[in-house]
Amino acid sequence: MTGTEQHFDIIIIGSGAGGGTLAYSLAPTGKKILILERGGYVRREKANWDSHAVNVEAKYQTKEQWSDKNGRPLHPHTNYYVGGNTKFYGAALFRLRREDFGEIRHFGGISPAWPISYDDLEPYYLQAERLYHVHGRRGEDPTEPPASGPYPHPPISHEPRIQQLSEDFARQGLRPFHTPLGLQIDEANPVASKCIRCDTCDGYPCLVDAKSDAQVICVDPALRFPNVSLMTDSYVERLETTGSGREVSRVIVRQNGRVVALSADVVVVSCGAINSAALLLRSANEKHPRGLANSSDVVGRHYMGHVNSVMLALSKCPNPTLYQKTLAVNDFYFGSKDWEYPMGHFSFVAKLDGVALSAGAPVIAPGWTLDLMAKHSMSFWLTSEDLPDPNNRVTLDREGNIVLSYTPNNQEAHHRLIAKLKQLLNQQTACNVHGHECHHGLFARNLFIGDQIPLAGVAHQNGTIRFGNDPKTSALDIHCKAHDLDNLYVVDGSFFPSSAAVNPALTIMANALRVGDHLKRRLGANLASGVKSRPASFAGVSDAV
Repeated sequence: MTGTEQHFDIIIIGSGAGGGTLAYSLAPTGKKILILERGGYVRREKANWDSHAVNVEAKYQTKEQWSDKNGRPLHPHTNYYVGGNTKFYGAALFRLRREDFGEIRHFGGISPAWPISYDDLEPYYLQAERLYHVHGRRGEDPTEPPASGPYPHPPISHEPRIQQLSEDFARQGLRPFHTPLGLQIDEANPVASKCIRCDTCDGYPCLVDAKSDAQVICVDPALRFPNVSLMTDSYVERLETTGSGREVSRVIVRQNGRVVALSADVVVVSCGAINSAALLLRSANEKHPRGLANSSDVVGRHYMGHVNSVMLALSKCPNPTLYQKTLAVNDFYFGSKDWEYPMGHFSFVAKLDGVALSAGAPVIAPGWTLDLMAKHSMSFWLTSEDLPDPNNRVTLDREGNIVLSYTPNNQEAHHRLIAKLKQLLNQQTACNVHGHECHHGLFARNLFIGDQIPLAGVAHQNGTIRFGNDPKTSALDIHCKAHDLDNLYVVDGSFFPSSAAVNPALTIMANALRVGDHLKRRLGANLASGVKSRPASFAGVSDAV
């Protein structure tokens, strides 16, 4: 082993929605903080906004290979960069509903209660919305939980075709609302607006840094403090513990062909639910034979990623919308008059062009080409809750590679949600040109298994290192500290006991702020004043790429 061992107050492994936000929260404390990121910065280049590079070549996705429960190769749609997957997310930032924190009975089973309430997290939701520049309007969403303040920015406006659809949904008795979106956009002053309202948001890195991702919003500002540093291209191989097994003693990092041992008073794992579980499992030792924090045998179990579909609604009239993610519907989130169980949520993904559609080889209706479908389609995103199953899990094979085992559940709810959307679209207002014959149908892309996103689509991963009050049934306490270790925390989507049916990113961010406050109390931190210049490099640690 080479490299001088360095000691820090806090080491944060991962720089995405959890780790990046936590680093931002702790940066003013003056504590010596190191962020470890297995990737580098996303290179700013024309390919950032090139559909073929992003959607066909998968230029920015990891090239590593996992396997499914049957040993078949799995190429995960995930990204390893500063900012994590937020560099490529769609920036839809929803709060979980108040009811999601309690036990909910689904057609497919029980969604368990959380060990904290919505009220415990609410102040941090508000902080996260302000930090990540969320645009929205309180009172529109029929299921939204109470909030202690308004959104920091007004909702992003609908373009004409989406506005028409919103009005159609309202005429049918629904309460469509503006999707809460984390973009740095100023529609009242477009000359000064960072966001230019383009069609390259979902799945693309933002070339003008206008998307509220963890690198732009949190990591870069944190690095302006002299006490915060970043090691890129740094893969954490394992965590080692003291002889008692009660503390993480060393973080073993492989960086550019060399191995470095680091240590810290507090170690925070924020690699994403799948990779965080994998890290704890491959850190097994004599005191922790099943992996770190795993005396309960729940680490890696209860993997959830939602039941998600992307559906294309085709019309004879073109859809000229450039940015269509502004509309969402939650009227079926907890059920409907004709079905008492929760179904979920639908909104939009970014407008798909013919190149993007070719990557999924969509089912083509007679007389339609891919480019024609793209010009005449609206692309819906549907989400239903999947339920925690201990057999849906992350494990390691003999070589230490990730195995992701997953059997879908709560499928009936999702099928009913799709049926609701089909029914609504068939009842749209007659268009001036084609009357009621304008709507051609709702189609799935063959990229999906049936209608649904396959196992490789892990954007909403959560649940593998659940928190709770009972060390026998959970790995983390309510502060996301491991029950079994005194200085190990997990701050990403791993801690979720249930997945709810909205995007998890804002909850991960809010929880990181909550854990940040806990760590400030634990470490007796006094907040430093002001933002200082970026730190200089020191032995074994590089600030940034």
